[in-house]
Amino acid sequence: MSVAYVKAAGTPFELGRTHGAALAGPLRGFLRDGLARLEPLADRPLTFAGLLPSITTYRAKITAAVPDLAEEVAGLAAGAGISEDEAWLLQLRREVMGYTGVPSAGDCTAYARTGPVARPVLAQTVDLSADIDSHIAVLSLARAGGPRRVTVLSFAGLLGYLGMNSDGLAIGLNLVTDGLWRPGVTPYLAIRHLLDRAGSVDEALEILAGLTLSSSRNLVLCDRRRAVYAEVCGTGLRVTEPASREAVHTNHYLHEDFTPLDRQSAPDRVDSDDRLEAVTKGLAGLGPQATAEEHFAVLCRPPVCIADHGIYRLERTVASVVMLPGAGELQLRAGDPNHGATEVFAV
Repeated sequence: MSVAYVKAAGTPFELGRTHGAALAGPLRGFLRDGLARLEPLADRPLTFAGLLPSITTYRAKITAAVPDLAEEVAGLAAGAGISEDEAWLLQLRREVMGYTGVPSAGDCTAYARTGPVARPVLAQTVDLSADIDSHIAVLSLARAGGPRRVTVLSFAGLLGYLGMNSDGLAIGLNLVTDGLWRPGVTPYLAIRHLLDRAGSVDEALEILAGLTLSSSRNLVLCDRRRAVYAEVCGTGLRVTEPASREAVHTNHYLHEDFTPLDRQSAPDRVDSDDRLEAVTKGLAGLGPQATAEEHFAVLCRPPVCIADHGIYRLERTVASVVMLPGAGELQLRAGDPNHGATEVFAV
């Protein structure tokens, strides 16, 4: 499976323009493919005109909160030869559908480990629908005047999904559902903003506390010193730092303040519990200096890895990532990690 690699430097607009120009053909094709592959997932008829009011509202909120990323979206549009509204749709696919917009079969399993004797690591599966692994890219970005380079995993024009920066801060994520979604900064763009602006878990959490996210998520954050998970429910934020220095999360709330507000379906909760137990056991079986390949072995095993079941509307594992803050590496297996080769990207 081919993974596009885009390296860019310059102003936010120039970063976006380089990204868009490098992937112009695939991005234009993706937008024409069932309205960015949203139509086959929806339980209602969709049109671009019908989505435009929502796109406009989100765009205004995001532009006010993170104007540099809004400028980068404008550059993406210019480079790809698409409209700015289309470039915004690429950032907002999950948000405009809503948390009940598509069925679920899982939605990412993540863990982080750090400590004085452990090799810092953040590892996770990426479980998404619509065969989105056909549009995987890795972006290596150096913003003009910024102190750090950022390397992120991207899907179909997203400015970021998960990633790591040259200071050794790594961020992953899980979907959690609280039923309280609203226009605001999307979690994917929030993660990119944190990687741009923060050099540590401490700095990232301080910035995150000042953002209003559009939708519920859990973020897993790791550097050479701390491993935490930060759950977002409505406008609330709860940060947990396990004493074990191992932060493990799937798709249900773990903090006692948020567990009563969880809106995950009963079958999905069973699946989430199963994956949480499996990945916790898998991590416990690894030595403190475990290699990336040993971490991939944990991500490869069911139920953590969701094999291709042939159902377009349901999530499956479309990528697996192992990030090593100490080594400055993001390692990726595109598609099912049992069949994909490991690609290494220096951060």
